[in-house]
Amino acid sequence: EKFIPKGGPDGGDGGDGGSVVLRATTALNTLVDFRVNNQFRATHGEAGKSSNRTGSSGNDLEIRVPCGTQIYNEETNELIGDLVEEGDCCLVAKGGSGGKGNTRFKSGRNRAPRKSTPGTKGESRVLQLELNVLADVGLLGCPNAGKSTLIRSVSAAKPKVADYPFTTLHPHLGVVRIGDEKSFVVADIPGIIEGASQGIGLGTEFLKHLSRTRLLLHIVDLAETEFHQVIADNIKSVENELKSFDPDLFCKERWLVFNKLDLIPKGQAQSRIDHITGQLQWNGPVYAISAIASQGTKKLTHQVMQGLDALD
Repeated sequence: EKFIPKGGPDGGDGGDGGSVVLRATTALNTLVDFRVNNQFRATHGEAGKSSNRTGSSGNDLEIRVPCGTQIYNEETNELIGDLVEEGDCCLVAKGGSGGKGNTRFKSGRNRAPRKSTPGTKGESRVLQLELNVLADVGLLGCPNAGKSTLIRSVSAAKPKVADYPFTTLHPHLGVVRIGDEKSFVVADIPGIIEGASQGIGLGTEFLKHLSRTRLLLHIVDLAETEFHQVIADNIKSVENELKSFDPDLFCKERWLVFNKLDLIPKGQAQSRIDHITGQLQWNGPVYAISAIASQGTKKLTHQVMQGLDALD
């Protein structure tokens, strides 16, 4: 030790480097900010100091992401984190360990070692982030079946509505309130066409958003055509896409909801529905509504709430 007679080694250890952690928060609902700001680094640990003083460790870097974010290793495509609830966190890059000062190498023979070891490098990773919407109920069906009109009718969400396919280009979430104390979240995704499971149309980019839902409402345009077989074939087409994309998604609880009753001549709706469900050999729940006229929607939402309670 300098200036101290017969002073021995007094070099302290270096501090550990900071780690990078991703934490889920309900305050965010998009990953768009990462398109611009997408490189992050925690701070280094300080070097060891004289008088056996250890250097300060670097500060961890906490990055906030929306609930529902899945974290993949870009190189291996391995899922390393799935942040669902508020406060869930995932260590994505661990900081390096600090080096050892020369005090560590003092011995009976070597009273003044000049040896020290450098610290280890921290981890470096390239990540891919995917956001899956978190909803209790998912709306699916062919384009222009009235999914967006339904979510506008039963919640405060206001997705774009127009009379052409693929009006919905992004998933929309709406909160449906049943009385003062109960509610559920419903997700409206773009329409599903044949080949969606292979990426045709808006494809798998949005089918994945249905994976976290507990109940699927299959919205069917009852007024699309007078030919019952055509409507039944469209329902089968959507079922096939679900099965091709994810068999577990196909097996999820699903109800048929026939929409646009206001466009069906009086007294003909039930007959059409009976023919279609007969051709499908459908044994699940069936509902008939007019989303634009709010006909049957109150009964549907109450039944959905009861169904979700039963699934808990």
